[in-house]
Parts: sequence; C-alpha cells; structure tokens
Amino acid sequence: MLLKIYPENPNEKKIQQVVECLKDGGVIIYPTDTVYGLGCDIFKQKAVEKIASIKKVNIKKHNFSFICSDLSHLSDFTKPMDRSTYKLMKKALPGAFTFILNANNTIPKLFKNNRKTIGIRVPNHNIPRNIVELLGNPILTTSIRDDDSIVEYSTDPELIYEKYKKQVDIVIDCGYGNLVPSTIVDCSKVEIEIIRQGLGKLDRLL
Repeated sequence: MLLKIYPENPNEKKIQQVVECLKDGGVIIYPTDTVYGLGCDIFKQKAVEKIASIKKVNIKKHNFSFICSDLSHLSDFTKPMDRSTYKLMKKALPGAFTFILNANNTIPKLFKNNRKTIGIRVPNHNIPRNIVELLGNPILTTSIRDDDSIVEYSTDPELIYEKYKKQVDIVIDCGYGNLVPSTIVDCSKVEIEIIRQGLGKLDRLL
C-alpha cells in the first residue's frame, strides 16, 4: 500500500494505521529527515528477519539502528553515558545524526552483535517520531538504497513503492526524500569518532 501522509500535520488515522501494521509484524518504508528508511517494530522477530532478507544482510553483523521519538528511550537500551556525550546528543537531536552507543542487556537478542553497540536516531521529521510515540517503542531503521551505485539512495516514494510493493506492507509517501544519509557518530569509546559524514554537521555543535 502506498500511503500519502503530509509531514507538517500528519493525519492521526493514517499514523494509527501504520502503527497497527507494525504491531501486526508488518514492514514499512517511511520518510526521515535524510533518506527513506525500511523499518519494523524492534520486538517483532519475523519482521526484523524479513528486513535482513530484503537487505541481504546478516542480522548479527549488520549495524541496524533504532528510531526513537526523543531521548527518553535511551536508558531502556543503552548503558549510562558520560555527561558530555549526553549534552552533545541533546544539542544534535532531533537531527540528521545516528549515534553509536554501548548497548545494555535489554535490547532484543536479535541485535546483540559482537560489538555490543546500537545506533540511535531521533530524526527531525514528524512522521517517524509520531509513529514511534504512538507505538510506544522504537522502530528499526535501515536506509533504502538504489541499485544504481551512482544515485545510491532512492528518493522518489512512487518508484520506491514500485520496487518494494511485494516485499513490504506500507510505503509512506511524503514527497521526495534526501540523497544524503545521516552522519554516523561513534560515542561507544572514549574518543568521539565520525564514522560517516552525512547531512548532520557535528562541528557546529562542538
């Protein structure tokens, strides 16, 4: 299903429809403040496995991230962090960043990789944050890539729908997405490290 939702004032009934789909173990494609994402409820094992199959990746080796509605979910899934890291995240989020943090033992077993870390995203976009808020827990996120290595990311929701309509339950049409992904910041060690420079500019916050 291709579902049109406007980001400025998302339709509550349509957000509820997406949430019910996630609760039933559905897989969705949704907009963020960067590229379109592929996601599901983090507690639905079959849905997570389906996403890994779509992406052709090993769950234990691939670095999936969680989308949260705000920073209140952090302590549910991550180990306590130092004050400077928390202050940095508070400045940066919501925004175009993925922060890699040390995971605690409460994250679903599927996500327990050898590095014992998890990526956290709080996008500056109403739709994914409204979905997570109504769902009551984070959703898994991984970016939609284009088969064309020059383009790299798919931005047109109608083309995304044509490609993935047999593999996912809902594609949310929110207009064209961005071509640039989030900036990945590793905060799991003593020194903060930028793993991938994307849309978010960390130097403006330091």
